Amino acid sequence: MEYDSRKERYINPYTDFGFKKLFGSDINKELLISFLNALFEGSERIKDITYLNTEHLGNLELDRKAVFDVYCENDMGEKFLVEMQKGEQEFFKDRSIYYLTFPIREQAKRGNWNYELKAVYAVSILNFVFDRSDDGIYRHEVRLTDSATGTVFYDKLALYYLEMPKFNKAENELKTMFDKWLFVLRNLSSLFERPAALQDRVFTRLFEAAEIARFTPTEMNQYEDSLKNFRDMYSVITTAEKKGHAEGLAEGLARGANQKAIEIAREMLAAGMPLDVVSQLTKLNKEQLGNI
Repeated sequence: MEYDSRKERYINPYTDFGFKKLFGSDINKELLISFLNALFEGSERIKDITYLNTEHLGNLELDRKAVFDVYCENDMGEKFLVEMQKGEQEFFKDRSIYYLTFPIREQAKRGNWNYELKAVYAVSILNFVFDRSDDGIYRHEVRLTDSATGTVFYDKLALYYLEMPKFNKAENELKTMFDKWLFVLRNLSSLFERPAALQDRVFTRLFEAAEIARFTPTEMNQYEDSLKNFRDMYSVITTAEKKGHAEGLAEGLARGANQKAIEIAREMLAAGMPLDVVSQLTKLNKEQLGNI
């Protein structure tokens, strides 16, 4: 899809390319540091991060692999997984727990080891609502607690879920840095000017990195491909919601060419959907999926 400057000035952070450009590149790591510190609301002060390999394999050859959007550690060795999840899946909470096991297991040391672990934090930015019991709660912090006392049993493990569709604050309602970050993530691709409320230095860097007119031709092509995949997947999800999840996915994918099925299958696998389900819905066999 060709970029139309009359419609879009800043990148869509919900695309794979957009999310990784803002949060997954070393040149922009100050953006990720600022976002995480805002999320933790003072409980964690991150001064520096190092990006780690995002592809992880199980201990055995047949174990399923995990591919993270962003994986990093701070100067104390604490691990951070940051993910953008575009669509809800049946077992997305299970997927979160499964992914969390990789940075835990990888801390095991050969030889004598006393089992001491560094903290692991998983952050999921959700482009959907999973908890409809309270429209006012969009930030969920999940920890292991003692059900009898309500106290935290283990303070080195936490999952954060951000339900972006629930965040509806206007510019004049932004009070904290966390508010500002959610506002910019929710609205970035629809903005034409930098809002007055976002004058912090870190947002100067963000708007520079997000401005599409600054992209190289290679970056532009990558972004257009990523945006096309995002819109295709959104269309399929919308169709599934209207016609029934499995039936809608199968029908939506059947209309596309084989290449489109491969592109959407790649998104599904990255989201952690089981291989058998992806094969059934995309009509691609396991050999084809294994080459994606």
